[in-house]
Amino acid sequence: MASSVPIIILSVFLCFFFSLSFSNAQSSFRPRALVLPVQKDAATLQYVTKINQRTPSVSLNVVVDLGGQFFWVDCQNNYVSSTYRPVRCRSSQCSLVTIGTSGYCLDCFLPAGPGCNNNTCTIVHENPATHFVTDGEAAQDVLTLTSTDGSNPGRLVAVPQFIFSCSRTFQLESLASGTVGVAGLGRDRAALPSQLASAFSFPRKFAICLSGSTRVPGVLFFGDSPYNFLPNIQAASFLKYTTLLINPVSTAVAHRLGEKSDEYFIGVKSIRINNKPVKLNTTLLSFDKNGNGGTKISTSEPYTVLESSIFKAVTEAFITEAAALNIARVAGVAPFEVCFSSDNVVSTRLGARVPQIDLVLQNSNVVWSIFGSNSMVSVNDDKVLCLGFVDGGSGPIVGNQPRTSIEIGGHQLEDNLLQFDLATSRLGFTSTLLGARTTCANFNFTSAA
Repeated sequence: MASSVPIIILSVFLCFFFSLSFSNAQSSFRPRALVLPVQKDAATLQYVTKINQRTPSVSLNVVVDLGGQFFWVDCQNNYVSSTYRPVRCRSSQCSLVTIGTSGYCLDCFLPAGPGCNNNTCTIVHENPATHFVTDGEAAQDVLTLTSTDGSNPGRLVAVPQFIFSCSRTFQLESLASGTVGVAGLGRDRAALPSQLASAFSFPRKFAICLSGSTRVPGVLFFGDSPYNFLPNIQAASFLKYTTLLINPVSTAVAHRLGEKSDEYFIGVKSIRINNKPVKLNTTLLSFDKNGNGGTKISTSEPYTVLESSIFKAVTEAFITEAAALNIARVAGVAPFEVCFSSDNVVSTRLGARVPQIDLVLQNSNVVWSIFGSNSMVSVNDDKVLCLGFVDGGSGPIVGNQPRTSIEIGGHQLEDNLLQFDLATSRLGFTSTLLGARTTCANFNFTSAA
């Protein structure tokens, strides 16, 4: 009996050694990139991703906000986690979120718990649907994501102390059903792209490819390419590049005077329809001293929003070119003003055969082309096709918030791969991937790397 004791001790030691080795191997793994699914919500037309947080890990549905400053979730409704930690005032973590009206200290006079602790830093965050702002406790918790080699999902990786805003249930108003917060992808140092790049030491890049389907998800990558889609399509090879501009005046509802925008702008120089220039007031395409003007890329708008004079010029030119193709105009269908009968419209691989819209960027060789799949929206059981652009009005916005002249919305982004390089302020874009015989729904989420 005594002779078996050393064997038992050795077995325990070996189990401990191999367990420790496995743990170290797990912790030493450094992903090249991370991947998340992005699903279009049929009711709100918002884009929703699924991400894991907390200990034990909980799967959360959160709305993707391309220009959002922070990651925030509802902590009022059943937030339970053994790894939750409030961010204390005057800490280095608090300094990371000290922008706009965020970063001030807060005391809570209710029972202590997630979202309610004394001497804590705050994060002011915005609901992208209602544009309502509120403050929440700045906190840290474990965030778990899936790594990728660019073609398939790989092993899970964790960020032990991811900073986020602990919000309240009322802030979920008008967000997609079942979602519990918002994943901000903006330029801010506390937004997802920068925190993840810092945690895993990969480039401050992310890429998004939105699916137009409400059944099959698109994909969101953090880190560098490749971005591969079935059937073996290397989408990064189709990228063209333009400069990402910074609006010198913040477009967020809550911001400090003199603060720059965290949202993503590009320099549209002109617009062509069927290769014919549209007559525009080109001063609207640049920022003025108050931050008005320019072209923003956004997921908070389902369709592209144009300043009134631009909307009038673009739609009149489109109607003229559509008439030349014997496409008959019909009554508008809200929220669209310009609609057509589908009777004489030919269906192609790039969508309805309608006049092509080109956004000319820094020069005539850098063009974001919008084909029928992204310009038109089918309504009334596909009997009517509407131009998926809406009139955004003109003049000042309430609260002196800057008015963007062109806000490229979700429908125009679908099945386009967009790569945002924050380090070099550069956007890579593909126009529609349908021409390459693939879609944003063709990332292989089912096979492990």
